[in-house]
Amino acid sequence: MSKSVSYKRHRFPPQIIAHAVWLYFRFPLSLRLVEEMLLERGILVSYETVRRWALKFGQNFAKQIRRRVPAAGDKWHLDEVAINIAGRQHWLWRAVDQHGVVLDILVQSRRNAKAAKRLLRKLLKKQGIAPRVMITDKLASYGAAKRAVMPGVEHRQHKGLNNRAENSHQPIRRRERIMKRFKSAGQVQRFLSVHDQVANLFHRSANTNAADYRRDRARAFQVWAEVTGIASAA
Repeated sequence: MSKSVSYKRHRFPPQIIAHAVWLYFRFPLSLRLVEEMLLERGILVSYETVRRWALKFGQNFAKQIRRRVPAAGDKWHLDEVAINIAGRQHWLWRAVDQHGVVLDILVQSRRNAKAAKRLLRKLLKKQGIAPRVMITDKLASYGAAKRAVMPGVEHRQHKGLNNRAENSHQPIRRRERIMKRFKSAGQVQRFLSVHDQVANLFHRSANTNAADYRRDRARAFQVWAEVTGIASAA
């Protein structure tokens, strides 16, 4: 079992815990739906227990997935979308590469150059290298942030070029409806930091044939078994 994952003092075996966490972050399911899906398989566990498993193990799994997924592409697409948190408008800033893999997200209360700089600095710290090209919409804050943080990077500003980043918001909109809106900025940040890494692991590239898809999916499940520790627990 992975040394960084411990299931001590849990009455359910690692396979069930890992499966519940996978269901919750991989699919647009509420905690109660995950509870019902487990019950159908004869596993009696409350939705509150599933919630605690997601909080306890999710971040650990996400960190290990991040170490195992391939390096990001050299073209970054950045976009921001408004989200409502406890009756107040916030902005979810998101970056994906040219393959649709999520690089990072940042929840902030502002939509200005300072917020854009925070996102770029966070991206550089996580990725360790600047992109070849940065693509955004025409929000002026991106240009100001790019000049201050990554002055040598080519910057293309065109709404039509940024569909990849805009489309990446769609799964989060679905989760927002299922979760009946997010409760706090911290909750959004914690949830998406896990959700996006699980999505990256099981990401399907465009124009993938059936054979490659099956191979990639088998590899993704193998990595999941390794990061959750169930490969060695089996």
